[in-house]
Amino acid sequence: MHSITPLINKLVIDFPSFAFKEGPDFLWSPKDRAITYDPQSNDAASLLHEVAHAILNHSNYTKDIELLSMESSAWVYAQTKLAKIYDVVIDEIQIEDSLDSYRDWLHDRSTCPHCSATGLQTRKRWYSCVACGTTWRTNEARTCSLRRHILDQPKTRPI
Repeated sequence: MHSITPLINKLVIDFPSFAFKEGPDFLWSPKDRAITYDPQSNDAASLLHEVAHAILNHSNYTKDIELLSMESSAWVYAQTKLAKIYDVVIDEIQIEDSLDSYRDWLHDRSTCPHCSATGLQTRKRWYSCVACGTTWRTNEARTCSLRRHILDQPKTRPI
């Protein structure tokens, strides 16, 4: 297992406007302009992915699909730009596994808690089911268990 410390040292020099902090996960915090990385990991691809979020100035999103778009663009930037500069191989399987986790997250959030049809997001963390008319909101649930709270459930099914 190779350490990512040499890569961190290069990134600190190349990107002085970002803070690099040790932590249990790889994360980009736009508020702190900080990239958190796991110093015990050799996952250079995930580190470059978070650097890509920082370079692309990814911050807030309103619709969940926007988060998936940001994740995808960060992987593309990491793979096509940063990986070449820092001589890192980013495996397509790792990218797809990561994006699949967000796709699954999106699907789970948009699944109606009443009838299990796929709902539509109407605003941040709020959904509506086109099949049965139920509306619900979700918690953030990116790093914790998903919770869906029914807000309104029609007594009769729409025609």
